[in-house]
Amino acid sequence: MTTYKHLVQYYETDRMGITHHSNYIRWMEEARVHFLTEIGWPYDKLEEEGIISPVVSVSCQYLTTSTFADEIAIVITVAKVKAARLVFRYEMTNQKGEAVCQAQSEHSFLAQSGTFVNIKKEYPDFYSKLSELSQS
Repeated sequence: MTTYKHLVQYYETDRMGITHHSNYIRWMEEARVHFLTEIGWPYDKLEEEGIISPVVSVSCQYLTTSTFADEIAIVITVAKVKAARLVFRYEMTNQKGEAVCQAQSEHSFLAQSGTFVNIKKEYPDFYSKLSELSQS
């Protein structure tokens, strides 16, 4: 998978000139959308299949600050995949190669009705691709 890159925008910084912590969550979503597109399962395809994938938990460890015009490289990996759960890890570094943030997000797979979707049974190609890339 290719590394997703985000250029820190001025509006993403606070009065102290550093990136506001909430923006890292947005970048995780950008990287996740990029990742799923790269593996052939973009969000619009999932939604066409009737699958929604809400975030059920997120955690971030902020290691160093980032500021306007920093380029943040985000490497996303599949930490764990189950029939109806998926966990991603994110490693974010700046243009100097310094670790900026380490994070994790957990997602479930649901039908529009709100019931769980067993991707292992119902979408074996998607499950198999995620399993192939999983570190668990």
